Amino acid sequence: MKLLVYGAGVCGSLFSAHLHEAGLDVSLLARGERLASLRRYGVQLAEEDSPVRRVPVPVVENPAGGYDLTAVLVRTHQVDSVLESLAGLEGDVLFLHNWAAGAEPLGAAIGHERVLLGFPPALAGGTMDGDVVRYRATTFMTSRVPMPIGEPDGRTTPRLERIVRGFRTAGINAKAEPRMDAWLKTHAAFEAPLGQAVHAAGGPVALADDPDAVRGMLHLMRQNLAAMPGPPVPRAFAALRTLPEGLLVALLRRFLRSPTAVYSGLSDASPATAAELGRLAQQMRAHAKVR
Repeated sequence: MKLLVYGAGVCGSLFSAHLHEAGLDVSLLARGERLASLRRYGVQLAEEDSPVRRVPVPVVENPAGGYDLTAVLVRTHQVDSVLESLAGLEGDVLFLHNWAAGAEPLGAAIGHERVLLGFPPALAGGTMDGDVVRYRATTFMTSRVPMPIGEPDGRTTPRLERIVRGFRTAGINAKAEPRMDAWLKTHAAFEAPLGQAVHAAGGPVALADDPDAVRGMLHLMRQNLAAMPGPPVPRAFAALRTLPEGLLVALLRRFLRSPTAVYSGLSDASPATAAELGRLAQQMRAHAKVR
């Protein structure tokens, strides 16, 4: 499988480096200063505060084509701007990012038959420190979290099975998810209030120190989940609606103080993060109005 990773930020850099080290034929698309850095140093990675290591992932500025799969790892608010260039490429396109608007707008731009939906693996979380990607250490729990991939209509097709098998060969715990759109909407119902609350507070630890803000965040999560047409996916997220508020606030505050939260990207206070969360929240509101 010849693979192009579209997006050289935290997730795209980590994802492409992992695939390259696993022996897959992968290239990373980048432009501007990021392209120059990658050509000179490769993908620079550091596990939390460990020393930096360099992975020589091939990088391209203008892909010539011939890819079996393009994996798109850009921020939610950047998707519209990359659809035109994706329409000019051949092969299937796997969108791996926060997205609550469904497959329709993606397929309308590049062809419905080319679209697959998914979400990055747990290994793709981290923060940018200059040109260095600092990522959280893999734990027993995060290693068991699968990377979901699905057809927009929920079918298990030969191409889906082939792609899942290819990622598993590379050591990524991929799985076919028949309810991928519901999975993404469930994640957005949780992620948008969480990210915006952390951003407003000035970081995950600062938010943990404000139980009233955590309680308000939980209220928004519950509103989002209640607006969904069916049960959340995974079903475990139903606990956000059923467990006592006091218990959930305590659990969320504990999570916000954990190393997982600190190195997951929640600490990123950049304007790009605010723009992404705003677009994701907008998608959730539009979904609720349609209902």
